[in-house]
Amino acid sequence: MPSLVSLVMTVYNRENYLSLALDSILLQTYPHWQLTIWDDGSTDSSPEIAALYARLDPRIHFIAAPHAGQTNALKAAMMTSDREYFGWIDSDDKLAPSALESTVNILDTHPQVGMTYTDHHAIDPSGKDLGLGARCHIPYSKERLLIDFMTFHFRLIRREIYDLVGGIDVAVPYVQDYDLCLKISEVTEIYHHPQPLYDYRVHPTMISQTHKNDVTTSAALAVRNALVRRGLSHRYRLDIIEGDRFKLVKISK
Repeated sequence: MPSLVSLVMTVYNRENYLSLALDSILLQTYPHWQLTIWDDGSTDSSPEIAALYARLDPRIHFIAAPHAGQTNALKAAMMTSDREYFGWIDSDDKLAPSALESTVNILDTHPQVGMTYTDHHAIDPSGKDLGLGARCHIPYSKERLLIDFMTFHFRLIRREIYDLVGGIDVAVPYVQDYDLCLKISEVTEIYHHPQPLYDYRVHPTMISQTHKNDVTTSAALAVRNALVRRGLSHRYRLDIIEGDRFKLVKISK
């Protein structure tokens, strides 16, 4: 039997990009997926676009919810996914056609791996390719993940691993994916698939730009929580340098 994949997409006022994101899912070479589109109280035409796609393809389910913020919306949407593997796609980004086929194959053939992630291309608002994302050049390690979020898009995760670490934590907003990856790195192997299978759109209304200080503060909280879980908080402190960069400093005795 083929492995089944649950995909989640939360949407908040993304009418300019939503169709492109959904088309990229429909173009997947791996067909055994279902998608939940969770609209977080959009005030533009995003709900109408999402509802249209749900009518066109039975694998797509649309839920319109009151506005609760991205982290709360993502946690709620994740609760609708019940398949063996799952991942999420931001509503302003795109998947390469072979993204699911490639990542499913990794999890199918590497049972010790709980999560795999790919490289990505950055694209501008019009879709122009800006090149390989800077995070793609950072080698994966559980330790370096404490200061560099290299386990970026696209990620495919075993559902049992997601449940094991407690899923999305709403107490760590804006960087719920970073917090989740730190937790996952502590209980299972993570596999880097060095192929750019995701287009990450850079634009002025993306959360990392509109809430930049909040993102940095929440990321620091995620790392400090990880230091406590790993029994390292008495040995290292986290310093924020250059605005949004992190450095671990050994605590002098």
